[in-house]
Amino acid sequence: MRILNLDTNEKINQATIYLTNSEAKELKDSLDNLLKNNSHHEHISDDSYQTEITVCIYQKENLGKFDARSRKLILDNE
Repeated sequence: MRILNLDTNEKINQATIYLTNSEAKELKDSLDNLLKNNSHHEHISDDSYQTEITVCIYQKENLGKFDARSRKLILDNE
């Protein structure tokens, strides 16, 4: 698992995420879609589109779909 703070461009080791029921359902549906369709990322937004989570699934075979910063985090955990 890798977590990137997009505001600071730094990795973080822990995060707490508070979701409403509808946001939790959207996250679950997005994860199901990622696994079913072999996609590499999904966006989950709050109702006002002010807060967003991007979830990604990475494997050796799809690293080319990620930008350089993401690859560094995935490969080197930096």
